[in-house]
Amino acid sequence: MDFQKDFPILNTKVNGRPLIYFDNAATSQKPKVVIDQINKYYETYNSNVHRGVHELSQKATSQYEAARAKVQQFIGANHLEEIIFTKGTTDGINIVASSWAENQLSKGDEIIISTMEHHSNIVPWQILCEKIGAVLVVAPINEKGELILEEFETLITPKTKLISISHVSNTLGTINPIKEIIQLAKENNCKILVDAAQSVPHFGIHVSKLDCDFLVFSGHKIFAPTGVGVLYVKNERYQEMKPYQGGGDMIKEVSFEKTTYNKPPYKFEAGTPNIAGVIGLSAAISYVESIGIDKISSIEDELLHYATEKIAELKSIKIFGTADNKASVISFNVDGIHPFDVGTLLDQSGIAIRTGHHCTQPLMNFYNIPGTARVSFAFYNTKKEIDIFIEYLMKAIQMLT
Repeated sequence: MDFQKDFPILNTKVNGRPLIYFDNAATSQKPKVVIDQINKYYETYNSNVHRGVHELSQKATSQYEAARAKVQQFIGANHLEEIIFTKGTTDGINIVASSWAENQLSKGDEIIISTMEHHSNIVPWQILCEKIGAVLVVAPINEKGELILEEFETLITPKTKLISISHVSNTLGTINPIKEIIQLAKENNCKILVDAAQSVPHFGIHVSKLDCDFLVFSGHKIFAPTGVGVLYVKNERYQEMKPYQGGGDMIKEVSFEKTTYNKPPYKFEAGTPNIAGVIGLSAAISYVESIGIDKISSIEDELLHYATEKIAELKSIKIFGTADNKASVISFNVDGIHPFDVGTLLDQSGIAIRTGHHCTQPLMNFYNIPGTARVSFAFYNTKKEIDIFIEYLMKAIQMLT
């Protein structure tokens, strides 16, 4: 099936050539059905949500809350109020750090992350540790880019209060054994946050079955607009959380003497939200469901294996991230060539890839490299595009050596 027809931007030409978009781990493209729903909101019922008595506000509120129900069903949450809309994954992690961890952790308590984490799952915890005197513990990985579970387990002590871990590495594509890690957390009476930014777009997630405490993801990775995301909070955790921000809609009653707060999730959604973004997220999830997340996963897995074999045939290339269980991301370097130069030449041929440290500088330090070239696939990509990419990659290598 030709999925590319659903995405208007994929008809674009770059430097006179048809766009080949292999930067999906950074952000995905948007199908027309999502764009249409955003336009419809602004053209026909643009209004603020909640408390408005007029028709436009009621319709906007209805669509906004319907989106919450859509997300609840999509990720398998038990309760509607467990879904908080955020600006994205980074915002979700910061909410947990500020409203839960700062309230629950004390000096000397430990937070475990891993070597492969995105900066947004490192920096908020560093800030928290500096503020309250907690300790950040980093779990090691092997050369293949896999967590060393035996060593991970030894890092958990009575002082461990939180494990915050990526489900899928945005740089390596490694799919971490999240069920086993959650089980370890439970056995040791510590809480767990799952960074699902790179997993939700690629395969099914069921938070109730996983039984994690928190889970975060971004809309723009799953064909929705930028500036919108989701924080899942297990109901039991709400009583341990204080408001992250003050303002409108998160309050129940305000006086100059005292303020009482709204019930969750509104308690953590201060101010006018990204209404159009939330509506777009709902449309994106509906689009994904119309195809089937299992079908998407199957297509992307086939593309990953095809591209990996093609790239591995090039003797001057080293792939970083060779885990047995991977999502559709390939990071690589060409001997003697800076990844920036590779990306620049490919762009001249209409091929969009990502180069740099991918917001994982500690991981780059682990491999002792400045960065990588990264290709990342979505279900709308094709083997033909991979063949063209390989052709122009070979030409780029010839030009640069």
